[in-house]
Amino acid sequence: MGPESRIETDLPSLNARQATLLKTLVEQFIADGRPVGSSTLLARSGLGVSAATVRSIMVDLAEQGYVSAPHSSSGRVPTVRGYRFFVDSLLEPEQLAAPAARELRSKLHAAHRRHEQFTSDASALLADLTRMAGIVSVPRSDLRLLRQIEFLPLSGRRVLVVMVVDRDEVQNRVIELRREYPREALERAAAFINRTAAGRHLFEVAERLRKEVEAARAAVGAELAALMQQAVSPTGSAGDDGLVIAGEPNLLAFAEIGSRERLGALLHALDRKQEIAGLFRKCLDAEGVQIFIGRESGVAVLDECSVVTAPYHVDGEVAGVLGVIGPTRMAYQRIVPLVSLTAEMFGSGLKT
Repeated sequence: MGPESRIETDLPSLNARQATLLKTLVEQFIADGRPVGSSTLLARSGLGVSAATVRSIMVDLAEQGYVSAPHSSSGRVPTVRGYRFFVDSLLEPEQLAAPAARELRSKLHAAHRRHEQFTSDASALLADLTRMAGIVSVPRSDLRLLRQIEFLPLSGRRVLVVMVVDRDEVQNRVIELRREYPREALERAAAFINRTAAGRHLFEVAERLRKEVEAARAAVGAELAALMQQAVSPTGSAGDDGLVIAGEPNLLAFAEIGSRERLGALLHALDRKQEIAGLFRKCLDAEGVQIFIGRESGVAVLDECSVVTAPYHVDGEVAGVLGVIGPTRMAYQRIVPLVSLTAEMFGSGLKT
């Protein structure tokens, strides 16, 4: 059973021999990057059939669009359709070896001690482990823990909102009210939040204030009750869906990604991030590992690439997405469990 995919496919089923030969071909091509001939397939597939039968099956697979023959080579390579069938129906993810899992856990734990750069450390670790580009989306801002809030009057009707979140990060925002309020009223509003919601995630604080709206109005008045909800709502800044990318130079090692111009366009897109961020935002609503092969991503510069992503969670809520970008000829059986485990450990690290 392969990993879940966002890509809807309507591929015809293959019989056992066809599936075995396609699996053998994909795995062999991933291993050495060379077109796979019938003799190699016969030797490695374990099928007790003749070479003529293997050649006949390969013709059938080519006619159905699962494999192709590059140039004048007698060997075959998988197409995007072949890769898609492989990851959806034939992929057998490797069990990450215990020493490798311990090393991953240890490195992420060490990175977590440097809390302010945990995200960048995680993306660098993904790049290092896969030798591809590692990408981690910045955790949703409303998943941060509120420690304390203060409302400080400024000139006129402006109020400075000071929030201490997570461990000791301080966030400041200026909000303008319809009229001036004395410092005492603002202090009562802050005290109400600190008393009822400190120690909760910001999304929980906002939800709690919505449920306690009548109590808040009675305690501080209608406008200040609205101010309290506004103060803990996400700002919608670019950082909320920002990406931290590492290992871009690793992609230069994969000639199959394309020409120098195509590689340049890909690196430029990774630097600008907007198109890649759009793809990762789509994955926020997906369950489990997602695999995009070639044009399936909908991002033109990724037409010769594959993207493997997984959401990470904080207290059961999707907080963001991480993953890797590499060639379509990537070792999916190793990359898929690695991305999945990294997502699980990264989310756990954000909770502590």
